[in-house]
Amino acid sequence: MSNSFDGLASPRRIGAVLTVVLGLIMAVLDGTITNVALPSISHSLNIADSASIWIINAYQLAIVMLLLPLSSLGERIGYRRIYLCGLVIFSLTSLMCAQAGSLTELTIARILQGVAAAALMSVSTALIRTIYPKRLLGQGMAINSLVVASSLAAGPSLAAAILSIANWPWLFAVNVPIGIIAAIIGYRFLPDNPIKGKQQFKFSALILNAVSFGALMFALMGYAQQFSLSWVLISLAIFIVVGSVFVRSQLHLDAPLLPLDLLKLPMFRWSVITSILAFSSQMLAMVALPFYFQRVLHLDQVQTGLLLTPWPIGTIIMAPLAGRWVNKIHGGLLGGIGMFIFASGLVISALLPLGVPLVFVGICMFACGIGFGFFQAPHNHTLISAAPTHRSGGASGMQSTSRLVGQTSGAALVALLFNLFAGHGTHAALISAGTFASFAIITSTYRIKFAKKSQQ
Repeated sequence: MSNSFDGLASPRRIGAVLTVVLGLIMAVLDGTITNVALPSISHSLNIADSASIWIINAYQLAIVMLLLPLSSLGERIGYRRIYLCGLVIFSLTSLMCAQAGSLTELTIARILQGVAAAALMSVSTALIRTIYPKRLLGQGMAINSLVVASSLAAGPSLAAAILSIANWPWLFAVNVPIGIIAAIIGYRFLPDNPIKGKQQFKFSALILNAVSFGALMFALMGYAQQFSLSWVLISLAIFIVVGSVFVRSQLHLDAPLLPLDLLKLPMFRWSVITSILAFSSQMLAMVALPFYFQRVLHLDQVQTGLLLTPWPIGTIIMAPLAGRWVNKIHGGLLGGIGMFIFASGLVISALLPLGVPLVFVGICMFACGIGFGFFQAPHNHTLISAAPTHRSGGASGMQSTSRLVGQTSGAALVALLFNLFAGHGTHAALISAGTFASFAIITSTYRIKFAKKSQQ
């Protein structure tokens, strides 16, 4: 394909988008859908509840450690190849998870499944940029944002629905036919890269990247789940030492695995910062709200589930609209407005007096969904458009990495606040979420300054 290539025409575009959507749904859902099943898995495999946490951690660690290497590899051998390999491996490893008979088997299968999920997440946004013409890119980013946000929010509810009629292995088994169908469609419809990079892929850089991000995420997860403080400090020390070596090794490369070249672009740099702040805020709220509803408002699990439902509904409604507006209004401004609505919903919900009618709480949750849906699609469009076309893989990998770093940081902060503010931890977490969102308002709108300098 030439540099003049500008997206796919229908109906091929529809098939390509369907492939990306199905892959993303599986990859994102499997990061949250297992949470609800941990008690069942622990009982079935006869393991301690604390040990079952590794079923989640193994998946998340594998993703973060390989996002940037696989996005970089995608720039060289093609996003299409990476995504199709990810779909096939995800299907096979989902079957391995469903058939696992011990914690060791399930953890190994989850690590391999995380590798496949990293392949899917690392190049999904780059594929969207390739699939859609520039004039429709905002709509494409809206679909991508909608899928990620809805899958994150719907994971626990979907898990509960599956577990009500089947055993926990079916949480993984359902991925097998979906992955196979997506791979068949993708083989026919997914496009190749318009431009492929020619830089050599260095295995040493992959190792340094994996150790650096793995140590950081292990430290954050370990603190959130109350691992030994010595393990957390050792992980942080490894991150600082190995991370420093990794950064120095990437400084003078034209297309580094760690996209330092893209971080030199002000629009891209501030978009990454905004991403970390926004997703930290989102995870702070998503973890704290169920505790707030049940411990402070004294609601049961059914009422809690019902009150959280307006959040994904608001996102589903707003994300497509915001994606259409991004061609007329700068994404930084739209993102700032979205974060303002999101922060307002969080802070108001935290300040509502006891005994207030639950409809007002539901309205706040709906506002949170509206705000985040308003933010995410324009933000993703701004981030990916700030990178040159031939560096779409690096931009896509950095987008997913910043999201996961933000979410893991938010989860760790909830644990910290619950420990620091005994009895008032939920309020502290929600106020902190609103504070992070407020900083995201500033960093998002600040990007307007670089509108004329961003690379299209």
